[in-house]
Amino acid sequence: MLAQYFTVKGYGEHEIIIEKSRFICYVSRATTEEEAQSFIQEIKKKHWNANHNCSAYLIGAHDQIQKANDDGEPSGTAGVPMLEVLKKRKLKDTVVVVTRYFGGIKLGAGGLIRAYGKSTSEGLNHTGIVERKLMRVMQTKVDYTLLGKIENELRQSRYTIKDIHYLEDVTFDAYVEEGGKEAFQEWIIELTNGRCIIAEGDMLYLEQDVSAASI
Repeated sequence: MLAQYFTVKGYGEHEIIIEKSRFICYVSRATTEEEAQSFIQEIKKKHWNANHNCSAYLIGAHDQIQKANDDGEPSGTAGVPMLEVLKKRKLKDTVVVVTRYFGGIKLGAGGLIRAYGKSTSEGLNHTGIVERKLMRVMQTKVDYTLLGKIENELRQSRYTIKDIHYLEDVTFDAYVEEGGKEAFQEWIIELTNGRCIIAEGDMLYLEQDVSAASI
């Protein structure tokens, strides 16, 4: 599992017009090639009458699976520039489809490369990018008398609350960087004067929005 990586926030779509041609970019997260192909076929079915439904995807921790399809456009003018945008953004587990309705004006090879690249880039910006960081979930059990204090302190800290379990006692699940477990434990113990039980939970990814323009 990667310690950190970027991917798309989820599903998104965005349309632009270039020289009277409609370019509609569809974006989704896909963790397997089957998911990516299913998404592509779904868009092709939706736009069965479009001139082209070009696609690209990058899947795997080390981009083990990467495909580009021009779907009838001149070789290398659609799928490849779309894939290059994904690589430049350092995105993983991402599939994009750009549907084109021809507007009557030919763009030429260079124009097509720019158009499909721009459509993909703007589609990603519109959908949103997230950073996924592998974190340790630390579980802190306290008495209800400490509920307000601990919740307030956690929300104002650098830690992110995952869940709060209201049972016989209250348990806070918080995301903590693996190298910061001891510091977290010391902080919690000091806050509660030792009136707590701290346990290590699973390693999970924490997703945080990032500026698309920054990557």
